[in-house]
Amino acid sequence: MEATPGGNESSRDVKTLISFYSNFLWNRLSTLIRSSPSIFLQKISNLSRQTTLPISTTRRAGLPLPLPSNSFNFTPTTPEASRVYEVLNDIMDRSILNLHKIQNNLQFWQSRAEGSNARKVYFMIFERGPRAFVNGTVQLIHESVADGSAMQHLSHSASAYISERIAVLSALRCSVSTFLAEFYVEVYKCGEEFVNDSEKSFSSLMIILNGLFSKLEVSIGHLHALSQSDSSVDGTYSFPKLFEKLPEINQEKSQRTDCEISDVVNLVYKNLQELDSYLALMVAKHQKPRKLTRNWIQYTCGAVGLSVCSFWLLRHSRLMGSSDIDNWIREAKESTVSFFNDHVEQPLLSIRDELLDTFKKRQKGVMDMEEVQLTSNSLHRMLLAFSEQTNGKEFLESASDQEMLEIVMLRYEKELMHPIQNLLNGELARALLIQVQKLKLDIEMAMLELDQILRANEINFAILAALPAFFLSLGLVVVVRAWLRQDTRAAGRGRIARIQRRLLIVEVEKTIMQYQTYVDQGLENDAQCMFGMLIYCLDRLYHAVRRHAKATGEWQCLKQDIIDLGKPDLQTAYKLIVTTRMERVYDCLLPSLKRQ
Repeated sequence: MEATPGGNESSRDVKTLISFYSNFLWNRLSTLIRSSPSIFLQKISNLSRQTTLPISTTRRAGLPLPLPSNSFNFTPTTPEASRVYEVLNDIMDRSILNLHKIQNNLQFWQSRAEGSNARKVYFMIFERGPRAFVNGTVQLIHESVADGSAMQHLSHSASAYISERIAVLSALRCSVSTFLAEFYVEVYKCGEEFVNDSEKSFSSLMIILNGLFSKLEVSIGHLHALSQSDSSVDGTYSFPKLFEKLPEINQEKSQRTDCEISDVVNLVYKNLQELDSYLALMVAKHQKPRKLTRNWIQYTCGAVGLSVCSFWLLRHSRLMGSSDIDNWIREAKESTVSFFNDHVEQPLLSIRDELLDTFKKRQKGVMDMEEVQLTSNSLHRMLLAFSEQTNGKEFLESASDQEMLEIVMLRYEKELMHPIQNLLNGELARALLIQVQKLKLDIEMAMLELDQILRANEINFAILAALPAFFLSLGLVVVVRAWLRQDTRAAGRGRIARIQRRLLIVEVEKTIMQYQTYVDQGLENDAQCMFGMLIYCLDRLYHAVRRHAKATGEWQCLKQDIIDLGKPDLQTAYKLIVTTRMERVYDCLLPSLKRQ
């Protein structure tokens, strides 16, 4: 049959219409994603900002506020003081968490910057996703054809790409750590007043927070202006106001209404949410690629291999009419059962029988010994009778068998001179029977000794048969134990986690020494930044050793040492002495080889 021209034209029109609309939708979607990633991220940040709780109900188990040493277990007595205490805790916690996100991404880019040029080029092409792989490959081929210096150009672009992210994240880290350091120092100064009279110190704390937020806004605005200067027309950029100013509080009032405190607290949390949103947006622009993105080639190869394996299994399954998989499963099951019976069940049953049936085997051994004794007594009587008859004198019952056997052998040799005659009329037959009895006794004694040897080694034979199963079980236990203890974080268990905790001590020592160097050089801003990093390192150390130190009963002393390291007015020499003592004394910080 021939197709009608009208039918072909209508089907072709439908295909053209579908292709047009699909291309139109795809172009609109790709244009939206390419043209406004910041708008998309801003919507996400606004959504997360709307869903953020205004006041945290639980606090992260980290470094506490720098209150006086006699108020570690300080509990506010009034609702107003409790809300102020929660605000101060949340400011410190959120600052440390933001620092951790920035530091985590910054360390990644610093490690990439320390790599070789080839490693940087490999990262730019293979560890940034499929799109970067295609673009990098096209650029590499194009520049190789054009001037032959493709690797050099890619290396320069990779260095610039990594350096830009290091610069932005370093500036963000400095701003946040400076804010954390100034906040920590101010709380340390007002700690005594806050513990004694929380409401009285409320106004002074709010004034301090106003100044800290304003200074942080200037620092972030300067960084944002630098990052946006290239995109502006005249080289200037006005950073929008990020934080709202806290309302003025009359310090002379002895009592403040709950409404005043609620307004101030809500504004503080609003400022914290704005800070979190801005930092999340800036870190998202300069963050390290996700693990899935960095390893997309391995995951793609794994997916392809899994697909090929699945297709191969499908060909040998029942769905394709094949019974190969069923046969393999049955053979594997039979082999497993056979191995279990031969190397697990039977050896264990043999050991059980040997251990539990000792009494029965002992009685059996006594009966075997009695049979040998009967044979020995019969031989003794036969030797005694033959010797008395041959020599014509009586022998004692205690006469040795060896002495009488010599008499039998002498008579036997004499009778062998005339064997036919002596076999009928002499003592040759009796001498032969006596030797047969002696041979029987020797055989029974040898069998008895062999039986005793086998019985003594039954457990050994059973253990030898169970050794393959034992080694297999031991290997499985080692693998499962390594899998369960693969947590390499500082708060985990095992040798690697212990090394991470000791490295935290090293990081604390380096930060203390760097802080003192900046102080000696008169670099106040750098010193404040380094002190904030010290608080961040102490918080990580506090969190890492808390559970282990509580288990060993040394938490109170270790906690006091960590808090002492964060005191602003404590001398650097004493802080270094404390870190040395921590490495030498506390069990959770000792090396694995020195642990008792």
